Amino acid sequence: MPKAGSVILARVQFADTFEIKTRPAVVLFEEHNNIIIAGITSNTQMQGIPLTKKEGAISDSVIKPNYIFTISKAMVFKELFFLSREKKRILHDELVKRLSLLQN
Repeated sequence: MPKAGSVILARVQFADTFEIKTRPAVVLFEEHNNIIIAGITSNTQMQGIPLTKKEGAISDSVIKPNYIFTISKAMVFKELFFLSREKKRILHDELVKRLSLLQN
């Protein structure tokens, strides 16, 4: 079972289409066989958290903290690599910043 900070390949259905695609994603957490993930895109022009080839990505990419999905563990194709402690901290801080908007 992938753990928080694992970068995985997963089958994901996007909200704007019924199509399911295999995409890279970061595992945020797992509960009851559901995995909460943040999408990753190779479009480096998009806003998000940079992820480089040096860090393990296939190509320079961006973690999209605004692309959050819930998938079943059966949708995980494979684990690719793990985020560094520093990259996990940056992702955590970005998610907390966005979720803090719920307090207002």
